[in-house]
Amino acid sequence: MKNIIQPVKGTREFYPEQMALRNFIYEKARAASQAFGYQEWDGPFIESIDLYAAKSGEELVKKQSFVFEDRGGDLVTLRPELTPSLARMVAARQNELTFPVRWWSFGPFWRYEQPQKGRTREFFQWNIDMLGVDSPEADAELIAVAATFLRSVGLDPQRTAVFVNNRRLMDSQFDALGIPPEKRLEISNLIDRRSKMDSAKWEANAFELGFDQKQLDGLKNVLGNYDLWKGNEELVRLFSALDALDVKEYVKFDPNIMRGLLYYTGTVFEAYDIRGLVKRAILGGGRYDNLLADVGGQPLPGVGFAMGDVVAGIILQENGRVPEFQPSPASVLVTVFDQNMLSRSYALASALRRAGVNAMVYPEPAKLQKQFKFADKMKLCVAITIGPDEVEKGRVAVKDLKSGAQQIVPEDAMIEFVRRLLDSQ
Repeated sequence: MKNIIQPVKGTREFYPEQMALRNFIYEKARAASQAFGYQEWDGPFIESIDLYAAKSGEELVKKQSFVFEDRGGDLVTLRPELTPSLARMVAARQNELTFPVRWWSFGPFWRYEQPQKGRTREFFQWNIDMLGVDSPEADAELIAVAATFLRSVGLDPQRTAVFVNNRRLMDSQFDALGIPPEKRLEISNLIDRRSKMDSAKWEANAFELGFDQKQLDGLKNVLGNYDLWKGNEELVRLFSALDALDVKEYVKFDPNIMRGLLYYTGTVFEAYDIRGLVKRAILGGGRYDNLLADVGGQPLPGVGFAMGDVVAGIILQENGRVPEFQPSPASVLVTVFDQNMLSRSYALASALRRAGVNAMVYPEPAKLQKQFKFADKMKLCVAITIGPDEVEKGRVAVKDLKSGAQQIVPEDAMIEFVRRLLDSQ
Protein backbone atom coordinates (compact mmCIF):
# COMPACT_ATOMS: atom_id res chain seq x y z
CA MET A 1 0.00 0.00 0.00
CA LYS A 2 2.97 2.34 0.56
CA ASN A 3 3.51 2.66 -3.18
CA ILE A 4 -0.10 3.44 -4.07
CA ILE A 5 -0.58 7.14 -4.76
CA GLN A 6 -3.26 8.42 -2.41
CA PRO A 7 -6.26 10.49 -3.57
CA VAL A 8 -6.22 14.26 -3.09
CA LYS A 9 -7.42 15.23 0.40
CA GLY A 10 -11.16 15.76 0.55
CA THR A 11 -11.91 14.10 -2.79
CA ARG A 12 -14.05 10.99 -3.07
CA GLU A 13 -13.75 7.57 -4.65
CA PHE A 14 -16.92 5.90 -5.85
CA TYR A 15 -16.61 2.13 -5.77
CA PRO A 16 -19.72 0.40 -7.16
CA GLU A 17 -21.49 0.45 -3.78
CA GLN A 18 -20.93 4.19 -3.34
CA MET A 19 -21.82 4.83 -6.98
CA ALA A 20 -25.11 2.99 -6.49
CA LEU A 21 -25.99 5.31 -3.59
CA ARG A 22 -25.06 8.40 -5.60
CA ASN A 23 -27.19 7.20 -8.51
CA PHE A 24 -30.08 6.44 -6.15
CA ILE A 25 -30.02 10.01 -4.85
CA TYR A 26 -29.74 11.35 -8.41
CA GLU A 27 -32.67 9.30 -9.68
CA LYS A 28 -34.91 10.33 -6.78
CA ALA A 29 -33.94 14.00 -7.22
CA ARG A 30 -34.62 13.68 -10.94
CA ALA A 31 -38.03 12.08 -10.33
CA ALA A 32 -39.07 14.75 -7.79
CA SER A 33 -37.92 17.55 -10.12
CA GLN A 34 -39.65 16.20 -13.19
CA ALA A 35 -42.85 15.45 -11.28
CA PHE A 36 -43.25 19.24 -10.92
CA GLY A 37 -42.24 20.00 -14.52
CA TYR A 38 -38.64 21.16 -14.00
CA GLN A 39 -36.11 20.89 -16.86
CA GLU A 40 -32.61 19.50 -16.40
CA TRP A 41 -29.65 21.78 -17.21
CA ASP A 42 -26.04 22.34 -16.20
CA GLY A 43 -23.30 24.97 -16.28
CA PRO A 44 -19.50 24.92 -16.65
CA PHE A 45 -17.41 23.11 -14.04
CA ILE A 46 -14.83 25.92 -14.23
CA GLU A 47 -15.85 29.57 -13.87
CA SER A 48 -14.20 32.96 -13.61
CA ILE A 49 -13.67 33.92 -9.98
CA ASP A 50 -15.28 37.28 -10.82
CA LEU A 51 -18.66 35.54 -11.11
CA TYR A 52 -18.61 34.66 -7.40
CA ALA A 53 -17.03 37.92 -6.31
CA ALA A 54 -20.17 39.65 -7.62
CA LYS A 55 -22.47 38.05 -5.08
CA SER A 56 -21.18 35.14 -3.01
CA GLY A 57 -19.06 36.97 -0.45
CA GLU A 58 -15.43 37.26 0.48
CA GLU A 59 -15.20 34.03 2.47
CA LEU A 60 -16.30 31.86 -0.45
CA VAL A 61 -14.04 33.65 -2.92
CA LYS A 62 -10.89 33.93 -0.81
CA LYS A 63 -11.07 30.92 1.51
CA GLN A 64 -13.34 28.22 0.11
CA SER A 65 -12.73 28.24 -3.66
CA PHE A 66 -10.12 26.25 -5.57
CA VAL A 67 -8.70 29.23 -7.47
CA PHE A 68 -5.89 28.98 -10.02
CA GLU A 69 -4.46 30.97 -12.88
CA ASP A 70 -5.03 29.51 -16.32
CA ARG A 71 -2.45 29.68 -19.09
CA GLY A 72 -3.92 32.94 -20.30
CA GLY A 73 -3.32 34.55 -16.92
CA ASP A 74 -6.99 34.68 -15.88
CA LEU A 75 -8.11 33.62 -12.40
CA VAL A 76 -10.60 30.76 -12.60
CA THR A 77 -12.08 28.38 -10.04
CA LEU A 78 -13.65 24.96 -9.81
CA ARG A 79 -17.26 25.88 -9.19
CA PRO A 80 -18.16 26.05 -5.48
CA GLU A 81 -21.89 26.59 -6.15
CA LEU A 82 -24.29 26.88 -9.09
CA THR A 83 -26.65 29.80 -8.49
CA PRO A 84 -24.31 32.48 -9.98
CA SER A 85 -23.96 30.36 -13.15
CA LEU A 86 -27.74 30.04 -13.28
CA ALA A 87 -28.11 33.80 -12.97
CA ARG A 88 -25.59 34.48 -15.72
CA MET A 89 -27.07 31.94 -18.13
CA VAL A 90 -30.62 33.20 -17.59
CA ALA A 91 -29.48 36.82 -17.89
CA ALA A 92 -27.74 36.03 -21.20
CA ARG A 93 -31.02 34.82 -22.74
CA GLN A 94 -33.50 36.71 -20.62
CA ASN A 95 -35.42 37.98 -23.66
CA GLU A 96 -35.64 34.51 -25.24
CA LEU A 97 -36.64 32.25 -22.35
CA THR A 98 -40.21 31.36 -21.44
CA PHE A 99 -40.99 32.32 -17.87
CA PRO A 100 -41.36 31.09 -15.28
CA VAL A 101 -38.14 29.13 -15.76
CA ARG A 102 -38.14 25.85 -13.84
CA TRP A 103 -34.66 24.29 -13.96
CA TRP A 104 -32.82 21.62 -11.98
CA SER A 105 -29.31 20.16 -12.05
CA PHE A 106 -27.20 17.50 -10.31
CA GLY A 107 -23.45 17.75 -10.64
CA PRO A 108 -20.02 18.05 -8.99
CA PHE A 109 -18.77 21.00 -6.92
CA TRP A 110 -15.61 21.81 -4.99
CA ARG A 111 -14.94 23.80 -1.82
CA TYR A 112 -11.64 24.10 0.03
CA GLU A 113 -12.90 23.19 3.49
CA GLN A 114 -11.69 21.02 6.36
CA PRO A 115 -12.97 17.50 5.60
CA GLN A 116 -15.17 16.04 8.36
CA LYS A 117 -18.34 13.98 8.73
CA GLY A 118 -20.91 15.38 6.32
CA ARG A 119 -18.42 17.69 4.58
CA THR A 120 -15.89 16.96 1.86
CA ARG A 121 -13.99 19.15 -0.57
CA GLU A 122 -15.62 17.44 -3.53
CA PHE A 123 -19.36 16.77 -3.55
CA PHE A 124 -22.36 16.36 -5.81
CA GLN A 125 -25.28 18.73 -5.42
CA TRP A 126 -28.90 18.89 -6.52
CA ASN A 127 -29.92 22.44 -7.44
CA ILE A 128 -33.48 23.40 -8.35
CA ASP A 129 -34.90 26.87 -8.99
CA MET A 130 -37.95 28.74 -10.27
CA LEU A 131 -37.32 32.16 -11.81
CA GLY A 132 -39.89 34.76 -12.79
CA VAL A 133 -42.53 34.41 -10.06
CA ASP A 134 -42.66 36.37 -6.81
CA SER A 135 -45.21 34.70 -4.56
CA PRO A 136 -45.42 32.56 -1.41
CA GLU A 137 -47.08 29.90 -3.55
CA ALA A 138 -43.95 29.61 -5.72
CA ASP A 139 -41.89 29.24 -2.54
CA ALA A 140 -44.29 26.51 -1.40
CA GLU A 141 -43.77 24.61 -4.65
CA LEU A 142 -40.02 24.40 -4.07
CA ILE A 143 -40.58 23.21 -0.51
CA ALA A 144 -43.03 20.64 -1.90
CA VAL A 145 -40.37 19.36 -4.30
CA ALA A 146 -38.02 18.92 -1.34
CA ALA A 147 -40.68 17.12 0.70
CA THR A 148 -41.53 14.91 -2.28
CA PHE A 149 -37.88 13.84 -2.44
CA LEU A 150 -37.78 13.09 1.29
CA ARG A 151 -40.96 11.04 1.02
CA SER A 152 -39.68 9.14 -2.03
CA VAL A 153 -36.51 7.98 -0.25
CA GLY A 154 -38.43 6.80 2.82
CA LEU A 155 -37.63 9.72 5.14
CA ASP A 156 -41.05 10.34 6.68
CA PRO A 157 -42.09 13.36 8.84
CA GLN A 158 -41.15 11.41 11.98
CA ARG A 159 -37.56 11.39 10.75
CA THR A 160 -37.15 14.63 8.81
CA ALA A 161 -38.70 18.10 8.64
CA VAL A 162 -38.37 21.27 6.59
CA PHE A 163 -38.02 24.32 8.84
CA VAL A 164 -39.22 27.63 7.39
CA ASN A 165 -38.69 31.30 8.23
CA ASN A 166 -39.01 34.61 6.41
CA ARG A 167 -36.32 37.28 6.19
CA ARG A 168 -38.85 40.12 5.85
CA LEU A 169 -40.66 38.89 8.95
CA MET A 170 -37.40 38.87 10.89
CA ASP A 171 -36.50 42.34 9.63
CA SER A 172 -39.80 43.62 11.00
CA GLN A 173 -38.95 42.05 14.36
CA PHE A 174 -35.48 43.65 14.26
CA ASP A 175 -37.17 47.00 13.56
CA ALA A 176 -39.36 46.54 16.64
CA LEU A 177 -36.28 45.75 18.75
CA GLY A 178 -34.46 48.83 17.49
CA ILE A 179 -31.67 46.88 15.78
CA PRO A 180 -30.14 49.13 13.08
CA PRO A 181 -29.81 47.75 9.50
CA GLU A 182 -26.01 47.83 9.61
CA LYS A 183 -26.04 45.38 12.55
CA ARG A 184 -28.42 42.85 11.02
CA LEU A 185 -25.86 40.73 9.24
CA GLU A 186 -24.01 40.22 12.53
CA ILE A 187 -27.25 39.55 14.41
CA SER A 188 -28.38 37.05 11.78
CA ASN A 189 -25.03 35.25 12.12
CA LEU A 190 -25.50 35.27 15.89
CA ILE A 191 -28.92 33.65 15.55
CA ASP A 192 -27.50 31.07 13.16
CA ARG A 193 -24.89 30.09 15.78
CA ARG A 194 -27.35 29.83 18.68
CA SER A 195 -27.89 26.08 18.57
CA LYS A 196 -24.15 25.46 18.34
CA MET A 197 -23.11 27.58 21.37
CA ASP A 198 -23.39 27.51 25.12
CA SER A 199 -26.24 29.87 26.09
CA ALA A 200 -24.03 32.04 28.35
CA LYS A 201 -21.44 32.50 25.61
CA TRP A 202 -24.20 33.24 23.11
CA GLU A 203 -25.63 35.97 25.33
CA ALA A 204 -22.14 37.38 25.91
CA ASN A 205 -21.71 37.59 22.13
CA ALA A 206 -24.98 39.50 21.89
CA PHE A 207 -23.77 42.07 24.40
CA GLU A 208 -20.49 42.39 22.50
CA LEU A 209 -22.53 43.29 19.41
CA GLY A 210 -24.17 46.15 21.29
CA PHE A 211 -27.39 44.56 22.60
CA ASP A 212 -28.80 45.81 25.87
CA GLN A 213 -30.70 43.46 28.21
CA LYS A 214 -34.12 44.58 26.93
CA GLN A 215 -33.16 43.90 23.30
CA LEU A 216 -31.68 40.52 24.20
CA ASP A 217 -34.82 39.49 26.10
CA GLY A 218 -36.94 40.67 23.17
CA LEU A 219 -34.82 38.70 20.69
CA LYS A 220 -35.07 35.54 22.80
CA ASN A 221 -38.85 35.96 22.92
CA VAL A 222 -38.95 36.27 19.12
CA LEU A 223 -36.77 33.19 18.65
CA GLY A 224 -39.00 31.19 20.97
CA ASN A 225 -42.29 32.24 19.36
CA TYR A 226 -43.28 29.42 16.99
CA ASP A 227 -46.64 31.04 16.29
CA LEU A 228 -45.01 34.20 14.95
CA TRP A 229 -45.82 33.18 11.37
CA LYS A 230 -49.57 33.46 11.96
CA GLY A 231 -49.33 37.26 11.82
CA ASN A 232 -47.37 37.27 8.56
CA GLU A 233 -49.40 37.24 5.33
CA GLU A 234 -46.63 35.64 3.26
CA LEU A 235 -46.25 32.72 5.65
CA VAL A 236 -50.01 32.26 6.05
CA ARG A 237 -50.28 31.95 2.26
CA LEU A 238 -47.21 29.67 2.20
CA PHE A 239 -48.66 27.20 4.70
CA SER A 240 -52.03 27.26 2.96
CA ALA A 241 -50.32 26.32 -0.31
CA LEU A 242 -48.28 23.60 1.42
CA ASP A 243 -51.51 22.11 2.71
CA ALA A 244 -52.93 22.02 -0.82
CA LEU A 245 -49.68 20.49 -2.08
CA ASP A 246 -50.08 17.65 0.48
CA VAL A 247 -46.72 18.21 2.19
CA LYS A 248 -47.68 20.36 5.19
CA GLU A 249 -46.89 17.49 7.56
CA TYR A 250 -43.21 17.89 6.67
CA VAL A 251 -43.01 21.66 7.28
CA LYS A 252 -42.59 23.61 10.52
CA PHE A 253 -42.07 27.31 11.20
CA ASP A 254 -38.82 28.09 13.05
CA PRO A 255 -37.73 31.69 13.69
CA ASN A 256 -34.16 30.45 14.29
CA ILE A 257 -33.61 29.59 10.62
CA MET A 258 -31.30 32.27 9.20
CA ARG A 259 -29.43 31.32 6.05
CA GLY A 260 -27.90 32.78 2.90
CA LEU A 261 -27.60 36.23 4.39
CA LEU A 262 -26.18 37.69 1.17
CA TYR A 263 -28.66 35.84 -1.06
CA TYR A 264 -32.09 35.52 0.42
CA THR A 265 -34.75 38.22 0.65
CA GLY A 266 -37.93 36.43 1.78
CA THR A 267 -38.74 32.80 2.54
CA VAL A 268 -35.84 30.68 3.80
CA PHE A 269 -35.93 26.97 4.64
CA GLU A 270 -33.74 24.06 5.70
CA ALA A 271 -34.44 20.33 6.05
CA TYR A 272 -32.99 18.35 8.96
CA ASP A 273 -32.99 14.89 10.43
CA ILE A 274 -35.15 15.74 13.47
CA ARG A 275 -33.82 12.78 15.46
CA GLY A 276 -30.40 14.44 15.53
CA LEU A 277 -28.36 11.69 13.87
CA VAL A 278 -26.67 14.34 11.71
CA LYS A 279 -26.51 17.99 12.74
CA ARG A 280 -25.98 19.41 9.26
CA ALA A 281 -28.89 20.43 7.04
CA ILE A 282 -29.96 17.94 4.38
CA LEU A 283 -30.91 20.79 2.05
CA GLY A 284 -31.57 24.51 2.19
CA GLY A 285 -32.77 27.40 0.11
CA GLY A 286 -35.12 30.31 -0.16
CA ARG A 287 -36.23 33.35 -2.13
CA TYR A 288 -33.64 35.54 -3.82
CA ASP A 289 -34.88 38.53 -5.79
CA ASN A 290 -31.70 40.47 -6.63
CA LEU A 291 -29.31 37.92 -8.09
CA LEU A 292 -29.74 38.49 -11.84
CA ALA A 293 -29.06 42.23 -11.53
CA ASP A 294 -25.71 41.42 -9.90
CA VAL A 295 -24.50 39.62 -13.03
CA GLY A 296 -25.79 42.17 -15.52
CA GLY A 297 -29.36 41.00 -16.09
CA GLN A 298 -32.70 42.65 -15.47
CA PRO A 299 -34.15 42.18 -11.96
CA LEU A 300 -36.00 38.86 -11.76
CA PRO A 301 -37.52 37.12 -8.72
CA GLY A 302 -36.34 33.62 -7.93
CA VAL A 303 -36.63 30.82 -5.40
CA GLY A 304 -34.65 27.61 -5.12
CA PHE A 305 -32.71 25.20 -2.96
CA ALA A 306 -29.65 22.97 -3.04
CA MET A 307 -28.95 19.55 -1.54
CA GLY A 308 -25.52 17.92 -1.30
CA ASP A 309 -25.19 14.18 -1.71
CA VAL A 310 -22.83 13.72 1.28
CA VAL A 311 -25.24 14.57 4.12
CA ALA A 312 -28.18 13.04 2.25
CA GLY A 313 -26.21 9.81 1.81
CA ILE A 314 -25.23 9.64 5.50
CA ILE A 315 -28.82 10.16 6.64
CA LEU A 316 -30.16 7.56 4.24
CA GLN A 317 -27.59 5.05 5.46
CA GLU A 318 -28.15 5.78 9.17
CA ASN A 319 -31.92 5.48 8.69
CA GLY A 320 -31.61 2.21 6.78
CA ARG A 321 -33.10 3.73 3.64
CA VAL A 322 -30.44 2.71 1.12
CA PRO A 323 -31.64 0.04 -1.34
CA GLU A 324 -29.86 -3.31 -1.22
CA PHE A 325 -26.75 -3.15 -3.39
CA GLN A 326 -26.97 -5.18 -6.58
CA PRO A 327 -23.46 -6.17 -7.69
CA SER A 328 -24.49 -6.52 -11.33
CA PRO A 329 -27.18 -4.94 -13.49
CA ALA A 330 -27.40 -8.25 -15.34
CA SER A 331 -29.91 -10.86 -14.22
CA VAL A 332 -28.71 -13.76 -16.41
CA LEU A 333 -25.34 -15.49 -16.73
CA VAL A 334 -24.64 -17.51 -19.87
CA THR A 335 -21.98 -20.04 -18.95
CA VAL A 336 -19.15 -21.20 -21.22
CA PHE A 337 -18.80 -24.98 -21.70
CA ASP A 338 -15.43 -24.81 -23.47
CA GLN A 339 -13.50 -22.65 -25.93
CA ASN A 340 -15.34 -24.12 -28.90
CA MET A 341 -18.71 -23.15 -27.38
CA LEU A 342 -17.75 -19.57 -26.50
CA SER A 343 -19.28 -18.06 -29.64
CA ARG A 344 -22.49 -19.98 -29.07
CA SER A 345 -22.72 -18.58 -25.53
CA TYR A 346 -22.15 -15.08 -26.88
CA ALA A 347 -24.99 -15.58 -29.39
CA LEU A 348 -27.42 -16.67 -26.64
CA ALA A 349 -26.53 -13.61 -24.54
CA SER A 350 -27.02 -11.34 -27.55
CA ALA A 351 -30.47 -12.81 -28.18
CA LEU A 352 -31.43 -12.13 -24.57
CA ARG A 353 -30.18 -8.54 -24.75
CA ARG A 354 -32.13 -7.89 -27.96
CA ALA A 355 -35.20 -9.07 -26.06
CA GLY A 356 -34.49 -6.56 -23.28
CA VAL A 357 -32.95 -8.96 -20.75
CA ASN A 358 -29.60 -7.91 -19.26
CA ALA A 359 -27.20 -10.83 -19.66
CA MET A 360 -23.48 -11.42 -19.23
CA VAL A 361 -21.23 -14.23 -20.48
CA TYR A 362 -18.59 -15.79 -18.26
CA PRO A 363 -15.38 -14.49 -19.85
CA GLU A 364 -13.55 -17.83 -20.27
CA PRO A 365 -14.05 -21.58 -20.05
CA ALA A 366 -14.12 -22.81 -16.46
CA LYS A 367 -15.71 -25.50 -14.33
CA LEU A 368 -19.45 -24.95 -14.12
CA GLN A 369 -19.30 -24.91 -10.33
CA LYS A 370 -16.90 -21.97 -10.47
CA GLN A 371 -19.19 -20.13 -12.90
CA PHE A 372 -22.26 -20.76 -10.71
CA LYS A 373 -20.32 -19.52 -7.67
CA PHE A 374 -19.48 -16.32 -9.57
CA ALA A 375 -23.18 -15.89 -10.48
CA ASP A 376 -24.12 -16.32 -6.82
CA LYS A 377 -21.65 -13.63 -5.69
CA MET A 378 -22.98 -11.25 -8.34
CA LYS A 379 -26.55 -12.05 -7.17
CA LEU A 380 -27.70 -13.09 -10.63
CA CYS A 381 -31.04 -14.82 -10.97
CA VAL A 382 -30.66 -17.26 -13.86
CA ALA A 383 -27.83 -19.24 -15.44
CA ILE A 384 -28.00 -20.71 -18.93
CA THR A 385 -25.76 -23.57 -20.02
CA ILE A 386 -25.25 -24.89 -23.52
CA GLY A 387 -22.91 -27.73 -24.40
CA PRO A 388 -22.50 -30.14 -27.34
CA ASP A 389 -25.44 -32.31 -26.19
CA GLU A 390 -27.76 -29.30 -25.94
CA VAL A 391 -26.63 -28.00 -29.35
CA GLU A 392 -27.33 -31.36 -30.96
CA LYS A 393 -30.86 -31.40 -29.55
CA GLY A 394 -31.55 -27.65 -30.08
CA ARG A 395 -31.95 -27.05 -26.37
CA VAL A 396 -30.44 -25.11 -23.47
CA ALA A 397 -30.30 -25.74 -19.72
CA VAL A 398 -31.89 -22.95 -17.67
CA LYS A 399 -31.10 -22.89 -13.95
CA ASP A 400 -33.08 -20.88 -11.41
CA LEU A 401 -30.27 -19.64 -9.15
CA LYS A 402 -32.73 -18.73 -6.39
CA SER A 403 -34.20 -22.23 -5.98
CA GLY A 404 -31.48 -24.31 -7.64
CA ALA A 405 -34.02 -25.95 -9.99
CA GLN A 406 -32.88 -26.57 -13.57
CA GLN A 407 -34.93 -27.27 -16.67
CA ILE A 408 -34.05 -28.18 -20.24
CA VAL A 409 -36.01 -26.04 -22.74
CA PRO A 410 -35.97 -25.65 -26.54
CA GLU A 411 -33.56 -22.91 -27.62
CA ASP A 412 -36.28 -21.04 -29.50
CA ALA A 413 -38.36 -20.98 -26.28
CA MET A 414 -35.47 -19.80 -24.08
CA ILE A 415 -36.29 -16.09 -24.05
CA GLU A 416 -39.93 -16.52 -23.08
CA PHE A 417 -39.02 -19.09 -20.42
CA VAL A 418 -36.36 -16.83 -18.91
CA ARG A 419 -38.78 -13.89 -18.86
CA ARG A 420 -41.42 -15.92 -17.00
CA LEU A 421 -38.77 -17.16 -14.56
CA LEU A 422 -37.52 -13.64 -13.84
CA ASP A 423 -41.07 -12.32 -13.42
CA SER A 424 -41.80 -15.04 -10.85
CA GLN A 425 -38.77 -14.26 -8.69
